[in-house]
Amino acid sequence: MNWLGSLQQLGRAVMLPTMVLPAAAILLSVGSLPWDAWGLGIVGEVSTVAGHGIFYFLPYLFAVGVALGLSNQAGQAGLAALAGIVIYDQVTRNFGDGTVQPASLIGIILGALAGGMHNRFKSIKLPEILQFFGGSRFVLLIVGLCSALFSCFMLWLAPILQHGLNGIATWEYSLGGFGLFIYGVLYRVLVAFGLHHLLNNVFWFQLGTFETPDGNIVQGDLPRFFAGDPTAGFFMAGLFPIMMFAIPAIAFAIIQEAREDLKPKIKKTFLTSALVCFLTGVSEQIEFAFLFAAPYLFIVHAVMSGVAMWISYWLDIRHGFSYSAGIIDYILNFHLSENAWKLIPIGILYGLVYYFLFRWAIRTFKIPTPGREEGSMLEDWVGNIPYQAPLILEALGGKSNIVQVEACITRLRLTVHDDRLIDTGAMKSMGSAGLIKLGGGNVQVVFGTYSELIREEIAKLLERDLQQVLFCAPVQGKMLPIEEVPDQIFAAKLVGDGVAFVPEKGELVSPVYGTIMHMYPTMHALGISTREGLEVLLHIGIDTSQLKGHFEAFVQEGDTVEPGQLLIKFDLAVLRDQAASLTTPMVITNPDRIKSWSFAPFKQVKKGQASVMSVVLYDRNVGGVE
Repeated sequence: MNWLGSLQQLGRAVMLPTMVLPAAAILLSVGSLPWDAWGLGIVGEVSTVAGHGIFYFLPYLFAVGVALGLSNQAGQAGLAALAGIVIYDQVTRNFGDGTVQPASLIGIILGALAGGMHNRFKSIKLPEILQFFGGSRFVLLIVGLCSALFSCFMLWLAPILQHGLNGIATWEYSLGGFGLFIYGVLYRVLVAFGLHHLLNNVFWFQLGTFETPDGNIVQGDLPRFFAGDPTAGFFMAGLFPIMMFAIPAIAFAIIQEAREDLKPKIKKTFLTSALVCFLTGVSEQIEFAFLFAAPYLFIVHAVMSGVAMWISYWLDIRHGFSYSAGIIDYILNFHLSENAWKLIPIGILYGLVYYFLFRWAIRTFKIPTPGREEGSMLEDWVGNIPYQAPLILEALGGKSNIVQVEACITRLRLTVHDDRLIDTGAMKSMGSAGLIKLGGGNVQVVFGTYSELIREEIAKLLERDLQQVLFCAPVQGKMLPIEEVPDQIFAAKLVGDGVAFVPEKGELVSPVYGTIMHMYPTMHALGISTREGLEVLLHIGIDTSQLKGHFEAFVQEGDTVEPGQLLIKFDLAVLRDQAASLTTPMVITNPDRIKSWSFAPFKQVKKGQASVMSVVLYDRNVGGVE
């Protein structure tokens, strides 16, 4: 695996334990309410202790979370990491001078150790008399022993590391606003590669030290902010204007510059994305809408993000969040902030600048943002994910191409055998806002906040041995639901179920592997029997059976065919003039064999494009293509 792919896995794993931080923020906010005046002081005390408890045990959460993330959610790895950090805590507590304590960095190191050991030794076989300690038990054993040795080593090294981190923090703070500017630019650039979590982990959870009134030591800008450190919060404050105002303004600019015929769909999608970003700070679905189309515009966006960090520092604004810089965290943590009200006018100004800048750039440079070209339009995933997942899996190269599939908030993070097998166009047509190939088979696909749901459906498909048949597009043109065919027999599904196409070229190709069952005398229609036993009817146009001499067949009954193979050429101009309709149904005439159907978005398709339709059969092990 290449180094960028390894960082992707680590970044994904580091993000997992941070998902518990919103609970800490809510508990601390509840604890700050005037419960004593209401005669319920115990409620405030419990909430405050519970919130600080999460931050106190944050290193443990990082250890377990990183181990689970690197081992594909293996419970043994998480248990080994937990045992490892418990060992570290006890060794340093009993043999140290009190200055060496578990920290987020230590949790990450021990979590990575446990995850790596699990992946390396989970199937190890020992001699028969020792096999009790083989397999996953060996992981627990070896991580425990390594953690003990590591703890002894860290008694000497930890003070040096902490001194170095404090030195970096001092240097960063000495740069003042320029240091915040550099951080803001790097943060935004690394978002494109999904590696921003690694940068944030250093600044938010490791740099800077603060001792609480009760003697606990907390590290990092985020824990220090919630612990009441008057110098913390600068590395988070400048993100609020970007997340709450600037990036939603990009969404509004994209909506306004969309074609009028596509604007209703784009408006629905991007208003939702803008609201999600404003509320929670999840921004990638909007950012990826222009990242690949105009990377130079993304650079401008990164620089302006850095400037926002600098401005917030210059105005002495401190604010923080547990999850991201959305309005929810802005309100929840306002009582801990300093000068946070200034973020609102800054954000409004940023929103106006971004809106007019992006509208001007999209129009002037003809940037193909969603809605400017039909193929770039994001799809509405609500309620449709289980039916789209088989086609997404096929676009990723199929079941055999997947090594590992995970998801973070806005993207699938995959390891595949061969990233050249991924159909980028098909992924885009099914809702992907962007695809990044990091090398070594490591790929990220941005699907917005539905990414985790998509991952779950793909995981189900990977676990099940489904008898599935995939269909390519038989013509070049527009795909339609079968109900829209201008013929009541086909539209009512009396012949069978399937889809239809309006061809733009006079060529019909095979959508599947199979054998030609029937070739009608006029050659306007034919039947294919697939290896799985499905019977597929392809009918060129409506009321074309009398148009003799305008069809030329390149196969005959009994021939075997494969997807994309030319079947029939036809005179498109004559059919357009004389046929009732060009609409060409592709139906399965024995639909009782089918358990479930999946359809790609009903839009433009290319001849032989895979896969526009997928079906799962009731019965298994009845043949098929290897």
